[in-house]
Amino acid sequence: MDTAADNIRHMSNSDAKTIPFIAMTANAFDDDMEKSKAAGMNAHLAKPIEPERLYQVLYDFILRQEE
Repeated sequence: MDTAADNIRHMSNSDAKTIPFIAMTANAFDDDMEKSKAAGMNAHLAKPIEPERLYQVLYDFILRQEE
């Protein structure tokens, strides 16, 4: 997880540093969420995924960047 995010963040593409990464895991403990953030994730959603929460996170990271 952290290798892929790190590799993408270091690409030469102009948007490489701003691509939102959202971790979706079965782990919902605070420690797991902190590990996701440390690995370069912008958000962490625990499974089972709640559609309303997923839509809100996607909105926050994608649509609000365009405003």
